[in-house]
Amino acid sequence: MTESRPSRIGRRSVFAGAGAIGALAAVAAALPKAADEAKPAKAAAAAPESGGYRLSEHVKQYYAAART
Repeated sequence: MTESRPSRIGRRSVFAGAGAIGALAAVAAALPKAADEAKPAKAAAAAPESGGYRLSEHVKQYYAAART
């Protein structure tokens, strides 16, 4: 008859491995999204040329009132 041998891989090792694989899968899923988000940032850098923030008169008045 066959004797049963205890497994060399413990339950903790299995769960630690599954957690590591899950973390790697999450990172791999997030990488393409991070690359896509970086592209619009370059377009946003060009915003001041196309009418971005301007220090208008009412903004100057606000800053003057906030200083007091």
